Amino acid sequence: MRWILLLVFLLAACSKGPQADLPYIGQARSLAAEWALVNEQAVEGKLTGSYVQTMRQSAREQLQTCEKALSQPQSDYAQEITAILKQPDDASPAALRAHARKLKRIEDSLESA
Repeated sequence: MRWILLLVFLLAACSKGPQADLPYIGQARSLAAEWALVNEQAVEGKLTGSYVQTMRQSAREQLQTCEKALSQPQSDYAQEITAILKQPDDASPAALRAHARKLKRIEDSLESA
């Protein structure tokens, strides 16, 4: 009986879920907000083209890493990260911030659970 309890405990400790994805959700939210800021300042002519290109590429790469690391690839937050990745490089800051707000709501609900 002890072995069964130990096995159940070990399986529960190893299981992944939305809680394990919280760091990736937070990182994706932050990346979407940063991308929005870059695009906003690019439109205002405050950044060089090469800087903007590098920042957008970096955001995409990091978002892809977050997406691949998720333990729940069919979740709402995974779909939201995918939606961010589908945005064009010069996506409107408002659209990117809307995605960031959705991720923030998901993140907050998971943290309070």
